[in-house]
Amino acid sequence: MTEPMNEREARKQYVRSRQTVVFTFIGAVMAAAMVISLLFYTGAIGSVEHKAIAVQPNFGVTAPCAPKSQDGNEATYANNADVTMRVLNGTKFSGFAKAVGDALENRNFRISTIDTFTRQNVTRTTIYFGKAAIPQAYTVASNFTDARMVMDDRGDKLIDVVVGATFNDLRTQKSVPAAGAKITNFSTCKPVDQMGTLPKAIAHDPVN
Repeated sequence: MTEPMNEREARKQYVRSRQTVVFTFIGAVMAAAMVISLLFYTGAIGSVEHKAIAVQPNFGVTAPCAPKSQDGNEATYANNADVTMRVLNGTKFSGFAKAVGDALENRNFRISTIDTFTRQNVTRTTIYFGKAAIPQAYTVASNFTDARMVMDDRGDKLIDVVVGATFNDLRTQKSVPAAGAKITNFSTCKPVDQMGTLPKAIAHDPVN
């Protein structure tokens, strides 16, 4: 028996409408995927997240773990007054190092020199120190939001702070660990004896 023409036509229209919905949905999904892929490719997406990660303390650099004392106690943050440092401007902005140096001096750090770094295109604020001043370096780093710690081959306790373009401001003093508190190591730190060959220190007069 032949189906009435109107019923068959209705079924055809129903099938066509379903196909149209499905193809439209698939097309929209594919178009959205292409747009998102293009945004990732051009860096419009992901760059903000990457920048946020990139300014996290010690991103991309391995710092030494703070060694325990001879009696086996955990290393602690030093008194600011016992830390001597140079503050060097690694940016093109005149007076940047002085502003940072004055702020650190107001926190009782001993500032021996405020000067210009040999390079003025430093991105990340960097703290240079030697094996003899690891607790002191952690103490300085705790005052910064963007600084990375780089141990070099210097034998004294002088610390160099090279102010980079990512510097915004020091942490509030209330958020900085107190002297004598246990040092919080970076999760990626290595024991001092596993740090390998150290970079050559920036030229400076020895400080005990």
